[in-house]
Amino acid sequence: MDSVKDLITPAPILLQPPQAKIAACLRQHGPLSRTDIADITGYSRSTITTVVNELTDAGILEEIGDGESSGGRRPRVVSFRPDFGYIIAVDMGATGLDLAIADFNAAMLERVSLPIDVRDGAAPILGLIHRLAIDLLEHNGIPPEKIYAFGIGVPGPVDFAAGILNSPPIMPGWDAYPIRAFFRTAFPNAVVIVDNDVNMMALGELAAGSGRRHENFIFVKVGTGIGCGIVARGEIYRGSTGSAGDIGHICADKNGPMCHCGNIGCLEAIAAGPAIAHRAAEAALAGRSQILKKYYEQCGGQLTAVEVGRAAAEGDKVANEIVRDSGYIIGEVLAGLVNFFNPSLILIGGGVSHIGLLFLSSIRSGILTRSLPLSTRHLRIDTSVLAQDAGLIGATALALTNVFSEER
Repeated sequence: MDSVKDLITPAPILLQPPQAKIAACLRQHGPLSRTDIADITGYSRSTITTVVNELTDAGILEEIGDGESSGGRRPRVVSFRPDFGYIIAVDMGATGLDLAIADFNAAMLERVSLPIDVRDGAAPILGLIHRLAIDLLEHNGIPPEKIYAFGIGVPGPVDFAAGILNSPPIMPGWDAYPIRAFFRTAFPNAVVIVDNDVNMMALGELAAGSGRRHENFIFVKVGTGIGCGIVARGEIYRGSTGSAGDIGHICADKNGPMCHCGNIGCLEAIAAGPAIAHRAAEAALAGRSQILKKYYEQCGGQLTAVEVGRAAAEGDKVANEIVRDSGYIIGEVLAGLVNFFNPSLILIGGGVSHIGLLFLSSIRSGILTRSLPLSTRHLRIDTSVLAQDAGLIGATALALTNVFSEER
């Protein structure tokens, strides 16, 4: 992934190659003793001592205590100095926003969540993010100049090289909007990374979730839309233009409903949160389900997939059918990826993933029915353990990856 640093704004902290390698080692593995750093990097003990001292004198690293002893004196452990600099991480969905401040050890200091509507446009939403970030910085006594990286996940196809959205179907007014330039103006010392929200979630699982034990896995977000982040050989696979994983616009039924992208029968037009809610509302209004009708009236006609999941949990046959159908057709589409990519893990996340075990079991059924036996022999299919934190953790991890660059 030598390309990533060449594709984004220049990293704010320039290091010599040994310094950059040791910083990357600590970023990946967390606090380590000098002996551990030497074993991982291959540098001599004397080089490690020299470089660690240089980075400590620069205020980047610090000794935080004693590590485990293998005999003799306990070794001192080296870590990033938490107050050297900070990261802003943003996970933006179509209807909700999470923002956090993290230190160089990826520890979140504070986070905030609130509802949004991306259809309001780029300038209002990005302005809101800027105000939220400034409020959190002031609350924690951090000057904007101490922000060295800004990672933001957005719910649409991203040209990763340019840091812009490319014709996002559900985000009018966002196409080619200069997100990176907007935040570089607000935080002049920060490298700004923009990626698809599901890629950020996959990176979160790779850094701190179930993906740590898998080199090849898929993270699927089911919410307002449907998309997936693909991890291949331990790295995000974005494809040639950054649109890899946009499974929500695979045709799942050529006779299906019109999608907001303009095509017919796209997966997310059939099985995403709004489609689930729409089917349930039709059933409620037609009198086919008294339980769904009850929820429909309680919500003032604004049903969501959450209420459909509750109705299914109460034993409502129509709600169960809707949840089962949606999960199964998602599984059928994922089966194509399983046969093609052969991952060892599929993680299901996003708001709709929490509507009940029936949804997950139906996805599993669709995958296992339509995949080759060899492709699923060692395949694990589960929900995300990080839940709502996955995107923030991934945005933090990707931002930290690009804080340091090597002198050339």
